[in-house]
Amino acid sequence: MSPLLMRRRPLLRAAAVGGGAYAAGKRRAGTQEREYDQEQRLGALEQQQYAPAPPPPPSGGGMTPQVIDQLKQLGELHQQGVLTDQEFEQQKARLLAG
Repeated sequence: MSPLLMRRRPLLRAAAVGGGAYAAGKRRAGTQEREYDQEQRLGALEQQQYAPAPPPPPSGGGMTPQVIDQLKQLGELHQQGVLTDQEFEQQKARLLAG
């Protein structure tokens, strides 16, 4: 063998080993990045799953006996002409919202 060929073999071997190691390192880094992203998404989903549920609306749509009595009084005042249509609607909306 010529000295030139003997000289090239170690260089080719080193290039092949280095190239293989580089490719394996890139593949491993990509895998680790995907695993990290997946862990982040799972953590976010778990936080959503265990977040406290919003309080349920009051039963009957907020129609407590006091609200019903006040609505009856408003209706009577409206029928007697004490409250205008606009005043009656405003007061009714205030009672039902609160």
